[in-house]
Amino acid sequence: MSSSSLSTPTWSNHSNRFVTSSSCKGTNCRIAKNSIVSALQTPSIIQIPKQTPVKTVKTIDLPSKSSNSYPNQQNWNVLQKLAAMALDAVEDGLKAREKAHPLPKTADPNVQIAGNFFPVPEQPVRHGLPVTGKIPEHIQGVYLRNGANPLFEPTSGHHLFDGDGMVYAVKFDNGAASYACRFTETQRLVQERAIGKPVFPKAIGELHGHSGIAKLMLFYARGMCGLIDHTKGIGVANAGLVYFNNRLLAMSEDDLPYHVRVTPSGDLKTAGRYDFGGQLRSTMIAHPKLDPVSGELFALSYDVIQKPYLKYFRFSADGKKSKDVAIDLGKPTMVHDFAITENFVVVPDHQVVFKMSEMITGGSPVVYDKEKVSRFGVLDKYAENGSGIKWVEVPDCFCFHLWNAWEEPESDEVVVIGSCMTPADSIFNECNEELKSVLSEIRLNLKTGKSTRRQIISPENDVNLEAGMVNKNLLGRKSRYAYLAIAEPWPKVSGFAKVDLSTGETKKFIYGDQKYGGEPLFLPSDVNSAEDEGHILAFVHDEKTWESELQIVNAVTMELEATVKLPSRVPYGFHGTFISAKDLATQA
Repeated sequence: MSSSSLSTPTWSNHSNRFVTSSSCKGTNCRIAKNSIVSALQTPSIIQIPKQTPVKTVKTIDLPSKSSNSYPNQQNWNVLQKLAAMALDAVEDGLKAREKAHPLPKTADPNVQIAGNFFPVPEQPVRHGLPVTGKIPEHIQGVYLRNGANPLFEPTSGHHLFDGDGMVYAVKFDNGAASYACRFTETQRLVQERAIGKPVFPKAIGELHGHSGIAKLMLFYARGMCGLIDHTKGIGVANAGLVYFNNRLLAMSEDDLPYHVRVTPSGDLKTAGRYDFGGQLRSTMIAHPKLDPVSGELFALSYDVIQKPYLKYFRFSADGKKSKDVAIDLGKPTMVHDFAITENFVVVPDHQVVFKMSEMITGGSPVVYDKEKVSRFGVLDKYAENGSGIKWVEVPDCFCFHLWNAWEEPESDEVVVIGSCMTPADSIFNECNEELKSVLSEIRLNLKTGKSTRRQIISPENDVNLEAGMVNKNLLGRKSRYAYLAIAEPWPKVSGFAKVDLSTGETKKFIYGDQKYGGEPLFLPSDVNSAEDEGHILAFVHDEKTWESELQIVNAVTMELEATVKLPSRVPYGFHGTFISAKDLATQA
């Protein structure tokens, strides 16, 4: 099914209304019955501060809860139809039992997809968008950002990371701009759309406790009956984007990547699940690293069930895959990101692990292991096996994202730049402790096996910095600046910071009153330009007017140069990339 299809169903349950801006503060609250309140007005696992109330409340219709009828059941035999009815009855009973118990905020859709985290329908290309200011001449191509955008209304637990992948794209052509957003047509989305309801289990929101085990059993029972096909992938492709070997790849760490094409008009079309010509037979994390010098792509794959729990591999610039290198981990561990240097890969082995047995006792399989000591492994990029990896312990360190790393041979050190998050598992498990994300420099001494860590920004000036990048031309090499989202009030992003990594000097760009955005993307003016010569692009949403725009900020002066008004709302999302007009012309 083409991603250009306009037949995407919309939620239309008129008994529910979605509150896009809050009219609540404390007990003074006037919201319609069965409304969904913004996540930022709800007491949270991460101590989200109260917001100033606004005068108006805008509502949109919630998509309808789908019925138990299957649009594609005319292709089923009698036994399959009976099996579908029986399994649906079991599922209904399971959901009825779940409703008797309150969901944790990490799995409550009323929290996880409220406000501007709420999904939007696909938008076909709109050209000639209004532009305030002047789009810089070097910005020619398309800016893309990924995000989680559930196709169907959640019927039980749902985490923000569980939503179906949607790519939002602004294409630039000689000062003009167009916009489109499309679902990535994953096998999961295609099958659920054909069935007419969500049937694939949600990895974070649903797979916990006894109900999670039951939902896994239901899922595989449907597969055994031929109602669904899980062999073609279960991923959502909602996190990362990378342009490699003439292909735009949309990724989540639970599946293979998906190849998405940018059409000449600026629209998006899913080409399909991409296995690099049959070379890739495992999942791939959403943060592969593209070496700016060699053009190679470096990646990891982790497994939560069987050894090896972690594998490392690389692709040559023309897409030829190396053999897998097994990295020995004692426990299945969440490895969301890693880093490269000129000669090494740097792999975190932190304290957030997978313990499937916790589901049997009613818990989440994502666990913070207090007994484990965090460490980083340094491995030669071209190693044939994992025996040469050097592990350096970095106690009490959890970096969900790493921004850069480089070598300093004179001191036998590898320097890693990342945001150290505490509590480490607060994104996944309910916790009353305030979440902090501290930009840190971690030094790994390969000679002594010791580490040091310093907070880059002074404590009195520190802010939560959690999504962003360095100049892509310096990835794996020493860089001076990082451009990172100011994740305050958490989890919303009020602006971004340009941080001098050596001095801690920080220059902030704030989007403005009740305007919030997402990850900033730094686009260098030229491959040979000064490190900070270029512009920062970010989607920004105004919670007063409920309108979205793309802001373009000069990275040297930190001043707004242009704003592109977008024809529809852009939800807060994840990671992005930029494809130049020259690269677009050579797409596969």
